[in-house]
Order: sequence, then C-alpha cells, then structure tokens
Amino acid sequence: MIAQNSQKCFQLAKNHKTVKIPHPKIYILKLFIGKKMKRYTGLIENYRSRLPVSETTRIISLGEGNTPLIELHNIPRMIGKDIKIYVKFEGLNPTGSFKDRGMTLAVTKAVEAGSQAIICASTGNTSAAAAAYAVRAGIQAFVLIPEGKIALGKLAQTLMYGAKIIQINGNFDRGMALVKEVADLAPVTIVNSINPFRIEGQKTAAFEIVDELGFAPDFHCLPVGNAGNITAYWKGYDEYATDRVCGNRPAMCGYQAAGAAPFVEGAMIDNPETIATAIRIGHPQSWDLAWNAQKQSGGWFDKCSDEKILAAQKMLSQFEGVFCEPASAASLAGALNDIHTGKIPDGSTIVCTLTGNGIKDPEIAMMQCADSKPVTIEASLDAVKKAILDNF
Repeated sequence: MIAQNSQKCFQLAKNHKTVKIPHPKIYILKLFIGKKMKRYTGLIENYRSRLPVSETTRIISLGEGNTPLIELHNIPRMIGKDIKIYVKFEGLNPTGSFKDRGMTLAVTKAVEAGSQAIICASTGNTSAAAAAYAVRAGIQAFVLIPEGKIALGKLAQTLMYGAKIIQINGNFDRGMALVKEVADLAPVTIVNSINPFRIEGQKTAAFEIVDELGFAPDFHCLPVGNAGNITAYWKGYDEYATDRVCGNRPAMCGYQAAGAAPFVEGAMIDNPETIATAIRIGHPQSWDLAWNAQKQSGGWFDKCSDEKILAAQKMLSQFEGVFCEPASAASLAGALNDIHTGKIPDGSTIVCTLTGNGIKDPEIAMMQCADSKPVTIEASLDAVKKAILDNF
C-alpha cells in the first residue's frame, strides 16, 4: 500500500515493513509491486496541474528538470560554519542550463498558438535552449547574439542545433531591444524571459527543492542577470507556501557581477562588463518582478568581483566535484561572503542555484587551470610510476 504522508514521502508496506521513498523521485521496484518504474518525461508532465497546459496540449520536451540538489560537504567544513549548503545543479539539464525549464513551456505554448518560428536575444544559454527546443518542435529559431561576447561552448551548441544566428555590433541589452521591435513586424514568438511561460516553467525548480527537502530553505541564493530566474523561484516558493505544501518561504538573495550590477546600483547600466558572460546584462527585463521578489521575501541584492566569482567556481570543482560556468558561481561567492559577515547566520539552510554547466565556457576553465597543465613523460612503467609518486 502506498500513502503520502505530511513529510512528502511515500511509504511502501510489505510484510509489515515500511520503506520510505523520497518524493517526487518515486523509485518503486517491480519486485515490490509488480509494476514497471515510471519513466520521467519532463517537468511539464511532472507538474502538469500547476502549469498552463491542457490534456490536448502537445508537449515539447527533452526530459528537462529533475536536476540534482547536491549537499556540499567539504566547503562548509573548510569555512568552519554550522550551515547546510545545497546546490541546485541546473547545468545537468538537456542543453546544460536552467533555460531549458522555461523553454519547454514557452515553445510548447508557441506551438499550441500556431507559431512557426521563435526568436530571442541571448548571451548564450537562451540561444542554445531556444535552438534545441525549436528543432524538437519542428519550427525555426532565430537568435541575436552580441558579436565576440558569447562563450564558445554556447555558440557551438546553437550552431549544431541549426538556429539562424544573427550577430550584432552591440551588447545583449541592444539585442533585446531589437528583438522586441522586430517581433511586432515579423511572425515570430519571443522566448526570452519577458515571455510569461518562461517564468512558469522555471518556477518548477522551487517545487523540486521543496519536494526533495520537505521544506523551503532559509535562504535561496542566485546569480542575477536578466532577473527572470529569481522571479520564477519566488513564484514557485510562494505558490507552494500558499497551497500549504510547505510552511515557509526563503529569503531570496540575488548576486550580480560587480561590473554588471544594476540592482545593486539601483539603476540600469549601459555598458556592463564581467567575465561571467551569462550575467553581463545592464538592463534586466524582469526589473520590477525581481524587486518584488526581493522585497516580499526579505532578501537582498549584492555584487561580487570577477575574482571572487572565479574563485568560487574553482572551489566548487576542486573541493566538491561540481563544475559550473562562471556566472553560476556568483551564487556561492555571494553566499560565502554573507556567511562570513554573519548576514546569513549559523544554523541556516541555504540553496544556491548553479545555472549552467562548466563546459559551456571552456576558455575560462582553461584559463583557471593555467598552472595545472599536463606533463609529458616517456611511455614507460618507471616514468609513470615516478610521475605518480612525485605528486603524492
């Protein structure tokens, strides 16, 4: 017999014994109930009742969502604090970033409305996701990217997916302005985060966190660029709390790169600069919604230097085995600073969103490891043995 209890767990009783299985990852063995394990088919199917789709909606999915919530073990011990830190590793979505969450629903709804083409401005991750979901749906994707300002891995993805790429002599903010203008003149659907279905899809990450932990964290830390993600997470937490799925809401803490920090400065920035290309945005499109999330949650915005962002990226890789792209690491860099100052107190539970995979930006990774180049030795047992023993 299976029953859902107040801790969001399922219990399987057999021979008067109880086996607890965490929700929503309900791994029920055929041995126990004689049925096949249910195949995960994406976040829309998983949270259909909470998303704007009907029974007849054709779902465009690549199996996105259900990403791991990884508890950090070594970093909390290194900093000597009694704090639980989890990272929601969105880099394990199909195209390697959190953008897939919103894109599955945005493209699903675009197709449902009869659209034959989608368009976005992008610093890289949105373009890759849009291109992948467009080809999955059998429609065309157009992407505007800033020339020379996109990470190599993201550009390669977008090219491989077959999108029509238009490079502009300008930054993301100029590209976004052009996308909004051209959408009034051409038969294309915008799939940037100004599309409300993007926010609806992305809110499911908050659902997954609560489903896994059984509660919302005390603090949720995110990198902030266009600000759609902090908006979406807050929407998800607020919905679950309102429906009494969980009894608390987290403080939403948004961290920006020091050279691209309009929320910290309190005003838009015309020429943002940071090594973290995914958040090199000076005119966030979800400006008002993000401010609402920060204020309603009792959270804050802050900024991190590029040096601290890169240090956090390397720390995650070398001490926890988690390889994220630079912009992702802004969440941990900001959290560590606020833990150090006491703004985030001992005893807290924190979730940091890691928005993209490290392989998205291989050039920065190689730069980070300039002192760790491979050594070349003779192809002999003695040479290999010496190389190993010399490095103990």
